[in-house]
Amino acid sequence: MGEIDDAIARAEQETFTQEPPKTLKGQINFLVRQLGSAKAVAAEIGVTADSVNRYRRGARKHPPKDIASKIDGAVRSRWQPGVRKRRRRHAAATGGLTVETRARFGYTAPVGTTDDGRFRRLTVHLPAAYAQRLFDAREAGASDQQMREIIAEGFKDIYFQDGGSRAIGLSDVSLNDIDYIDFDLK
Repeated sequence: MGEIDDAIARAEQETFTQEPPKTLKGQINFLVRQLGSAKAVAAEIGVTADSVNRYRRGARKHPPKDIASKIDGAVRSRWQPGVRKRRRRHAAATGGLTVETRARFGYTAPVGTTDDGRFRRLTVHLPAAYAQRLFDAREAGASDQQMREIIAEGFKDIYFQDGGSRAIGLSDVSLNDIDYIDFDLK
């Protein structure tokens, strides 16, 4: 997973209508229901099936930090898939998404203007069409670079060219050296 995919996953987790289980026993029981067996859960989080059963019974209550974070990640990735899907559908159909980032933007511009890339902190709302393209690319297994190009194209159209009213000669924008990036699905 790349930076863009991680940011989309974080944005989806903000849409939960109910918090995922917080206790270790609750998390393990949820994963067993989702995956079907203790053996499948063990393979997912990198422990033995006996350890999973000890967590379920409450015989072992404090897994190592790396295992605890794997358990939490596995639960969050499977929690409320319908809610996350509805939120993506809405963003892709009408709402769009807001991108907040600090990154180096480079661009190709006409002769006589500067095209040196520089760090900018931007918060830009991209229309639903860009959200749809981004989600489609993610579902198709696009690379992080391909998803960056979609976002950069959206920034070019919406921020740099202001919908066609300025910077008409700007032909290409690139998104590099991401310091951070966050999405808000509208």
